[in-house]
Amino acid sequence: MGKLDGKVAIVTGAAQGLGATYAKAYAKEGAKVALADKDSSAKVVAEIKQAGGQAIDVPTDVSDDAACQAMVAKTVAAFGRLDILVTNAAISGDVVRVPLSEITVEEWDRVAAVNIRGTWLSCKAAAPAMAKNKYGKIITIASARVFQGATHMLQYDASKGAVLGITRSLAREVGPDGIRVNCIAPGLTMSESIKAQIHTWPVPPASFAASRVFKRDEMPEDLVGAAIFLAAPDSDFMTGQTIVIDGGRIMW
Repeated sequence: MGKLDGKVAIVTGAAQGLGATYAKAYAKEGAKVALADKDSSAKVVAEIKQAGGQAIDVPTDVSDDAACQAMVAKTVAAFGRLDILVTNAAISGDVVRVPLSEITVEEWDRVAAVNIRGTWLSCKAAAPAMAKNKYGKIITIASARVFQGATHMLQYDASKGAVLGITRSLAREVGPDGIRVNCIAPGLTMSESIKAQIHTWPVPPASFAASRVFKRDEMPEDLVGAAIFLAAPDSDFMTGQTIVIDGGRIMW
């Protein structure tokens, strides 16, 4: 038996990278998974089905209210219920890395639209479906950078700080409906989008590994254990919490 047998999950930003890793891990543990991404998740869905799991591709722009409502409606229509939401969709690898004075209003709004509004709208759409069953798990995704006080990505750090605020306030609000809300704050993780962009960054990747207790790159698979724990019954008495997973770079 899998830890998520009988559960239904939505993972946003699941066409590649961390979202695809979460979706495949949940399916392996027995969950039926809806993969929601602005891009098609058909390739990942096919991989899940080939491995014996159940999944659907639900193209979704999480910054759009109607799209998020449709995402939940399609998931419930396909699988009958909703138990788990992972708000993974985010702008991260292609965030413009510049000083405060060079961040444009357009860049600030672009990041906030997905990272903040997308998290809010996904939760807004999912919570009523979970409340019907008096049970649910919402897992938000922040960043270890929020605890670090780093530079040159203020628009990103502000957006991920907002995710922490959403996590805590939402946990209070939906707790009476049996919904748990917790957060994962990864360190710099070598996802596909990060690998495609990191060569343009001013700080070489080796410096991140050197600053950790475990001196190696962080990989998507390093986040799977926490993602399953927060989705499974093991964490049913836990809400409003944030787990930092970055190999020991940040300790709080």
